[in-house]
Amino acid sequence: MTNHNHDREHDHEHDVQTTVQDILRAMSAQGWRITDQRKTLAALFAESSGYLSPKDVYDHMRQKYPGVSFDTIYRNLRLLSEMGVLEQFYLNDGLKFRARCRTRHHHHMICLQCEKTITFEFCPMSHMDRLPSDFRVMNHRFEIFGYCGSCASEAPHS
Repeated sequence: MTNHNHDREHDHEHDVQTTVQDILRAMSAQGWRITDQRKTLAALFAESSGYLSPKDVYDHMRQKYPGVSFDTIYRNLRLLSEMGVLEQFYLNDGLKFRARCRTRHHHHMICLQCEKTITFEFCPMSHMDRLPSDFRVMNHRFEIFGYCGSCASEAPHS
């Protein structure tokens, strides 16, 4: 009999390490020195299952690096997002970030209340027949914002 919990923990640990390496590789490719502070930042996103606001990241980093400034954290988050290793989302309470999904192409439904994220494989780009023909799409994202089944009864009706 196999230990499924051990397998899941091993997979999670492998995913965390792979995500950390992906983030550090992207930093290095941009000519960034890989400092302990940047390793901590990469690990924070790799280990987080949810979304982190710039303030969340700042509060976490400040515990280990009291001299770090909010502006530095915010600038790094925006640059990492531009590099494609972090995804940024505008949720009800502002801008948040999370590590880029490593799985095949998919999109997200995100609960505005609890931030539960549900992925779906259907890609709406195949139905976008009114895009200008002279525009060459290189990448796209598609998010649907609403309320999950658990939060829908508490959600305001619009």
